Amino acid sequence: MMDPDYDLFTAIVASGSLSGAGRTLGVSPAMVSKRLSRLEARLGVRLLHRSTRKMALTAQGQALHADLQAIMAALQDAEHRIQGADEPGGALRVSAPTSFGRMHLAPHIGSFLQKYPAVDLTLDLSDDFIDLFAEGIDIAIRIAPEIPRSLMAHRLALSERVLCASPQYIASNGEPQSISDLARHRLLAATGQLPWRLTRPQGPTAWDGTSHVRTNSSEVVRELAIGGVGIALRSLWDVSRELESGILRRVLPDVTGSSDMAIYAVHPPMPTIPATLAAFIDFVRVLYDPAPPWA
Repeated sequence: MMDPDYDLFTAIVASGSLSGAGRTLGVSPAMVSKRLSRLEARLGVRLLHRSTRKMALTAQGQALHADLQAIMAALQDAEHRIQGADEPGGALRVSAPTSFGRMHLAPHIGSFLQKYPAVDLTLDLSDDFIDLFAEGIDIAIRIAPEIPRSLMAHRLALSERVLCASPQYIASNGEPQSISDLARHRLLAATGQLPWRLTRPQGPTAWDGTSHVRTNSSEVVRELAIGGVGIALRSLWDVSRELESGILRRVLPDVTGSSDMAIYAVHPPMPTIPATLAAFIDFVRVLYDPAPPWA
């Protein structure tokens, strides 16, 4: 057990509110607020931005929470070693992007659980940015150019992206011969995915525009491209089968998405990775390294 005020702080972050922490600890919201203020005064920093409608960690609060998570993980690891609990088991909560999790993680979960039957696994799929600390996520799959230093990252594979369209779209609208030709074509992208960061033989560039169909779903963009609506920038892990079968065709084949995108397994920092977490990291690493199935 840590300092009671640190336990209170981690309970606030886990529940997302002062009242939620109060219910967890069996104290009133007023007492939670008083003890939080006492902790902030003792440390000389503001840990939370809070109002009647919203609560968010400050930079100092994020750093403290990451350190406390690492300390708690170390304490649990010490208990497991003393008790001889070196075999993977217990709760494991995993988060992944919706499409990637459905296509390249969920089909393998059965094999993982067959190998480690004592693991109680929860798999959450979402395209939203998930705060691992606030949501109580043990490990997440992230597809990004880089990972914040507040998290430990294990790179699993590169995530190459290509421009593609259906043969029907190309037959009706022609095929672009240069990046500038994209100006006369219908582009498809989910909210926040434009401008496209591209790599060409001459070097990196960017292309901005407006999606022909507005959607917040990357999976919808994929289906629109297959349906002949326009040109999309898609990950090979998402469309490799369609490219191989001819349902989609690459356009501008010497152009790819930015070359720094990669697939990572990330988790809060900790001095020693618990057996269950280490087993899952090893499991997914074998799935995608050295050559992912979509390559």
